[in-house]
Amino acid sequence: MAGSRTVSNMEIHISKESEVPVRQQLAEQIVFQIATEKLKPGQTMPSVRELARRLKIHHNTVSHAYQELVRRTWLVRRRGSRIAVRAQALTPGPSTTQGLDELINMTIHAARERGYSLQALRERLRERLLAEPPDHILVIDQEPGLRRLLQEEIHAALGWPVEDCAREDLAANPGLAIGALVVAPQYALEDVKAIVSKDRLTIPIAFSAADGHLERIRSLERASVIAVVSVSAGFLKTAQSLLAPAVGRRHSLCQFLLPLEDGGALRGADVIFCDSVAMHQVASPKAVHYRVVALASLEYLKSAMESLQRA
Repeated sequence: MAGSRTVSNMEIHISKESEVPVRQQLAEQIVFQIATEKLKPGQTMPSVRELARRLKIHHNTVSHAYQELVRRTWLVRRRGSRIAVRAQALTPGPSTTQGLDELINMTIHAARERGYSLQALRERLRERLLAEPPDHILVIDQEPGLRRLLQEEIHAALGWPVEDCAREDLAANPGLAIGALVVAPQYALEDVKAIVSKDRLTIPIAFSAADGHLERIRSLERASVIAVVSVSAGFLKTAQSLLAPAVGRRHSLCQFLLPLEDGGALRGADVIFCDSVAMHQVASPKAVHYRVVALASLEYLKSAMESLQRA
């Protein structure tokens, strides 16, 4: 199965000259690979020594990065001490009906991976959809800044009302999901599904790649000041590690968490990478937009919402 393959083509770039610690660069770039679905759930990671040899870094650095990501539940340990991307577990129900529902869940995600629309599954799904169609989207994530960012992009792209909450809020008050189509970042999907009613569809969100933004930095002809502005602290942490190899020691990287305390702080920047919330607040011709949600995820979410409303 594809989910059990060992990762062989990770796009990890490490700069030993960067002020960002190598371990942080490695850990956050692995996080980004998972969030953008370049690393699939269940895939086995390279061994510590193999990845260290590939990246030409000390094996202890890889080991510490893996340990941190296991602690943060991005990765899991398998029998034999192998490390893998956390899988989307399928928990069998105690009865035939519940087992069939779980099979449908697995089929939905498998169909998405293979490019099929939800239309093909519509009739079978009808048995487990809510009697009333959803009238809004509910974003679930632990970080308020990232929730706001996802809320902004989904509403701007699709036009439907979008609300948000943390997992613990939904666990304490399941009524928050009434009338909602629940969405969550792909890496947090299993945690969210564990607290959402089994008769409710939960849609995973994948993040966009950053290849174009990295290339923009590499193409700069002179030493430059690179700024990153975001409403999300997590976004800034990942950006710092992701951009570190391209920034190196030639350029300078500055980060700003909204709201900006000093409106003039960005005047000296040559390139300003902004998330979708920051783009509304940074009035500069140097601003470059980074959209977090992958276009394919928005299209799938639109298809799912429309299908549920017609059911």
